[in-house]
Amino acid sequence: MRRIFIWLLAFWPGFALADQVFPAKSGKAAARVLTVYSSLDEPLAQPMIRGFQEANPDVAVRYEDMLTGEIYDRIVGETDAGKKTADFAFSSAMDLQVKLSNDGYAQVSNLPMSAAWPKWANWRNTAYALTFEPAVFVYHKPSFAHEPVPSSRAELVDYLKRKGNAVYGRISTYDIERSGVGFLFMARDQEQFGDIWSVIGAMGAAGVKLYSTSSAILERVADGRFVLGYNILGSYAADWASRHPDVGIVLPKDYTVVMSRIGLVPQAAAEPELGRRYLTFFMSKEGQTIMARELQIPAVSPEVAGENTANTLQELLGAQLRPVPVSPGLMVYLDQVKRARLIAHWNEVLRAQ
Repeated sequence: MRRIFIWLLAFWPGFALADQVFPAKSGKAAARVLTVYSSLDEPLAQPMIRGFQEANPDVAVRYEDMLTGEIYDRIVGETDAGKKTADFAFSSAMDLQVKLSNDGYAQVSNLPMSAAWPKWANWRNTAYALTFEPAVFVYHKPSFAHEPVPSSRAELVDYLKRKGNAVYGRISTYDIERSGVGFLFMARDQEQFGDIWSVIGAMGAAGVKLYSTSSAILERVADGRFVLGYNILGSYAADWASRHPDVGIVLPKDYTVVMSRIGLVPQAAAEPELGRRYLTFFMSKEGQTIMARELQIPAVSPEVAGENTANTLQELLGAQLRPVPVSPGLMVYLDQVKRARLIAHWNEVLRAQ
């Protein structure tokens, strides 16, 4: 399963990272320009852009690579000022993308694949989940040479209690105050697992180390400083496992939370027809195949076959997988009172240990 995912997640506000223009394949100097705001690193996006332009040689692409908070702020700010904005927005911040849709900053896009798209991945033909990325356990293989690897949260608690001082300070997870993906996964844990606080308590008793990035955790698992990382984004984990043979991956068998990156056409798009063309390509068999095979990003489309797809994962794992639905329910994670309450309880449980 290690090659299922490979790329990173950025969740919170920041600054623009890159603005790259890809000329039209036709060579027309006056070609129409598709403007994309995206949290996917531009080098990783190039196969998708290349595939789109091969199918649309008359279109140039302006690709603005930025963090997810800025995508939201730019679209809202430009729209409210009466200006034109991006034609397509692609972001890993599920909550912010759904808020754009819910608050009227995204257009309805009735597309060829709309009716066939999984219901959990389509909010009113306005916001579409385009990837399928689980949260996993990562572990240091040599540390488990004579010990079964925990494959559920109950097994993780048992392992931590049995090992005691032997693993103290060698367990890690995201700092939910600083990591957007960490907060999302913890919030979903609280909804999915009634005894989640016993897991947090056991990690606290084991001296859990908290980090805001996946790479900080995976680096320490790879070299053996840590024996296990909890709720790590599978895209990073698979990339590290492919390059570091001592890194192992477990999709927890009790349940595995799955997040997605969402695409939409903003209400104030300068070229909404081009935005819909790009979204259509993203959802097409060709586009989803490029994403699964060339970018190694799990595809959502029911038309795409192969191991790097939602279909295959669901066939293998069934109800174990718990995708985060694209719906207004995501906006609860933006409620500052509820957010503060969850973080406070998290810190209280960890300190109590």
